[in-house]
Amino acid sequence: MPFINERLEANRESIEQNRAASGPVRASRFRFEPDAVMSRLRENIVGQDDALTAMESMLVRVKADIGEENRPLAVHLFLGPTGVGKTETVRLIAKAIHGSRDGLCRIDMNTLAQEHYTAALTGAPPGYVGSKEGHSLFDLDKVQGSFSKPGIVLFDEIEKASREVIRALLNVLDTGRLMFPSGNREIDFSNTLIFMTSNAGALDAEAHQQRYQKGWRRWLGLSAGEGGYLRDVALRRHFDPEFLNRIDQILTFNSLADNWLEALLDIELVGLNRRLGKKHAVLSLSTKLRGELCCGYDARYGAREMLRAFRQRLEPAVARALLAHPDCQRFEADAQNGAVTVHQYVE
Repeated sequence: MPFINERLEANRESIEQNRAASGPVRASRFRFEPDAVMSRLRENIVGQDDALTAMESMLVRVKADIGEENRPLAVHLFLGPTGVGKTETVRLIAKAIHGSRDGLCRIDMNTLAQEHYTAALTGAPPGYVGSKEGHSLFDLDKVQGSFSKPGIVLFDEIEKASREVIRALLNVLDTGRLMFPSGNREIDFSNTLIFMTSNAGALDAEAHQQRYQKGWRRWLGLSAGEGGYLRDVALRRHFDPEFLNRIDQILTFNSLADNWLEALLDIELVGLNRRLGKKHAVLSLSTKLRGELCCGYDARYGAREMLRAFRQRLEPAVARALLAHPDCQRFEADAQNGAVTVHQYVE
């Protein structure tokens, strides 16, 4: 069946290409709906209204297909501390467009910390081993997408890569093309959404905020502000001006404050119940347990801290209950003397 589905998809795209070439057509060639993508983002990303508004504008522009032909469809850099939704935003976009959270080409940039790792992206220079084969970390299908769906590339934690590796991407961001040094291969990024994430300046911003939460600054009621200056300093410290000038938009993801804890808890519970649904079970949390999970939250680690609490405290108790009561379909988790207990739900 996968082969048949691939043929049907190819035939559909061929028809759409012929229709687009036959004359003026106002309808977009892209088959994703920005509203549907944004609905998924807003259900799963909390506390980042400004960043999501920018994503909506980008998706609408891409859908209209009015961008320059010789550039990537979009180039965005996400800044912010760990666990605030930067990488998750890109994965959710991939899920909405391609039907899979892995429907993107993710490059883990902290593995490219040495300058000679540039060849991992651009291929080996002439005369070196592998130059003729043109090997690269880029997954061509996921980079280039298709006629009706854009490709998606994520350069994760880009500040950890060597400056030489980052400079190798300048032509990609500018012209949408990567020519291998051997000259025998080229990758086209003109149908690609390019996202980059970075923690650059996050520790500086956190220290800046903490200075205003204690001592004489707190007594005088002084505000730390948005920290835009610290962000700019961090960007200039890690990246060349030529690189920053090729980015369409730099978006800052905020630290998750305590007022978002309930929303984070609900998102993780929905995810857990989705997995439990495969076992024909559903779980609810008592008010007491919800309070304890939120009280133990450390904002420095963002949403990952809540996920860690679920894995370490809640899921083992749920697993024991599932094994002990294989016929039960509804469970409730509670907190007793600091421990999590899961029992059969009784109305």
